[in-house]
Amino acid sequence: MLLCFSGASSATFTFVNKCNFPVWPGILSGAGSPPLETTGFELAKGESHSLQVPAGWSGRFWGRSGCSFDSSGRGSCATADCGSGEVECKGGNAAPPATLAEFTLGGSGSQDFYDVSLVDGYNLPMVIDGIGGSGKCVSTGCTTDLNRQCPAELRASGGMACKSACEAFGSPEYCCSGAYNSPSACKPSLYSQIFKNACPRSYSYAFDDATSTFTCTGADYTITFCPNSPSIKSATGSSPKSTQATDNSATAGSGPGSDSNPTQDTAFTNSWLANLAIGDSPRCLPSSIIGITLTVAISFSLLQFL
Repeated sequence: MLLCFSGASSATFTFVNKCNFPVWPGILSGAGSPPLETTGFELAKGESHSLQVPAGWSGRFWGRSGCSFDSSGRGSCATADCGSGEVECKGGNAAPPATLAEFTLGGSGSQDFYDVSLVDGYNLPMVIDGIGGSGKCVSTGCTTDLNRQCPAELRASGGMACKSACEAFGSPEYCCSGAYNSPSACKPSLYSQIFKNACPRSYSYAFDDATSTFTCTGADYTITFCPNSPSIKSATGSSPKSTQATDNSATAGSGPGSDSNPTQDTAFTNSWLANLAIGDSPRCLPSSIIGITLTVAISFSLLQFL
C-alpha cells in the first residue's frame, strides 16, 4: 500500500538528454498512484524537461529510442516502446529490453526509494541524481554502453538494445521463477554478471536488492540519458569499480566466486568461444568463467592427441 504523508511536498524531476539523438521518455505510475501530467514526451538532443511528482507516488521512467511519429502523433519506437502507438504512453509499460528508473516517494520514514534496473534488459545509459536531499542520496545508474558488450544471443533491435537472459531464454533459473523464486535458489547468472560488472549499482537480476536500491529524503531528482561523465558519484566518494568490490563481497552469491548454475556457465562459455571465433565477443572474458574456458581449451587440445 502506498502512503501519502501529510505536509510532504512534491518533488521536481528533471529529464536531461545528453545522447546524440532524440529520446522519448516514457512514464508509468504504479498501482494506486495518480498519473502524472504527462506519460510520454520527446526530448531532443541537449534538451531538458521538468515535471512535478507528488509525495507518495511510485512508478517508473524509461527512455525510448529510434522513434518515428507522423504529423498526427501516431507511431512507434525501435526500443522500449510502450505500445500506445502515440508519444504519450497512456498506461503502457516499456517493452523489454529497457533500462528502467524506478521510484517510490515518501515511503517508510519519509524516505524515497529509487533504483536503476536492468532486469528487463538494457537500451540506453541512464543515471539518477538526487539533488538537495538529506541522507546518502547516492547517484546510481549505468553509464556504460552495454549494447557494445552485449552477447550475440542477447542482442535486440539490430544492436540498439540488449535482452536480459530471462527475456532471451525464458528459463526459470534466469527469470527467478517457479522453483527459483527465492534469493537462496536464484543466483546471478553469467549473463547478469556482465550487466553487474559494467553497472555495479544497477539491478542485474530479480534478487539484486542489497547493492541496487538507494534512499534519499526530501530531494529533487535528475534523470540523465547518455550521461557524459565516466563515473558515478557515491556517498563515500569511491568509484563504481571500488563499490562493486565492496557490494559483491557483502551480497551472498553476487560475486564472481559465488555459486552459479553449471548449465548456465557451460552454455555461456560455449557461446563466448563461438563469438570470439567470429569476432563478435569482447576480448576480455569475465573472470568467473576463466576456469571453465581453460578446461574446455585443454580438453580440445587433449582430443587432438587421441
